[in-house]
Amino acid sequence: MENNREITASVKKRSPWSKFLIYMKRYWQLYAMLLLPIIYLLVFKYQPMKYILIAFKEYKLNTKLWDMPWANTAGKLDVFKYFKKAMNTDFYNALRNNVTLNLLDLFFGFPAPVIFALILNELPFKRFKKTVQTIAYMPHFLSWVIIYGLSVQLFAAGSGLVNQVVSLMGREPIPFLNEPNHWIATYIFMGIWQSFGWGSIIYLAAIAGINPELYEAASVDGAGRFSKMWHVTLPGIKSTIVVLLIMNLGGIVGGAFDRIYAMQNPLVLDVAETIATFVYKNGVKQLKFSLSTAVGLFQSVVGLFFLLSANALSRRLGERGIW
Repeated sequence: MENNREITASVKKRSPWSKFLIYMKRYWQLYAMLLLPIIYLLVFKYQPMKYILIAFKEYKLNTKLWDMPWANTAGKLDVFKYFKKAMNTDFYNALRNNVTLNLLDLFFGFPAPVIFALILNELPFKRFKKTVQTIAYMPHFLSWVIIYGLSVQLFAAGSGLVNQVVSLMGREPIPFLNEPNHWIATYIFMGIWQSFGWGSIIYLAAIAGINPELYEAASVDGAGRFSKMWHVTLPGIKSTIVVLLIMNLGGIVGGAFDRIYAMQNPLVLDVAETIATFVYKNGVKQLKFSLSTAVGLFQSVVGLFFLLSANALSRRLGERGIW
């Protein structure tokens, strides 16, 4: 007992630096494994962040970042010049379309992989289950150019397969790709079809981690399949659903460029022009890099606000959140 007390007293007398050295000597292998990912983050994620200064400067191709002059109007310093210029264009229309399409994607697309994972979990035949999973995953590996080609073959007003069937039924062709409201529905549908199978993987992994004894206890209590799904499976994956929902809310003003650029056409630009295509057309194509950087910075700040708000709300409601 006295020896143990002496060892404890000697440990307490050590300085924080000596404790740190002892800790690092014991676990240095773990930190060595972290070294490469940290270097990657610093070089490819944090180091390029200095270029957000372009949003506040007059961009010149042959000039170093630090030597570029600050944005000015008629010789007067105006660091928010390109933010104001963006607001005076069609930016608001692009922002409205961006939020609208992402909210519809979230409302209709977010539950799809959850429902699909729940259905797959209830399938008793393993071979059939694996076949369905494989077929559902396949669209994820197709580019949006190919997916748009498929949508034209299916939904084109004159030659599309769906409209040919509609015409045989004696009805007028449906303008899936040419009329704004129908285009939005087609855009959301194709997005769900492309991603729901792949998105279900993480939910299936979460379901696999649920303790089987909970299902056995539910069976003893007389619960049927639907009751087990509602009272055991869904609560078991609730934390996973909340985390993914928070991450999706963080991208509410974001969006993939390839999807919207491939799917849009001149007839639906009023509802199909988003921030991604706005930056490409008004910034990159016209070499207005200060303007495109300003819009991108605005997009990132608003996305961060939504992410923090959603995380704070989830913690207030008793969930763990992202951090």
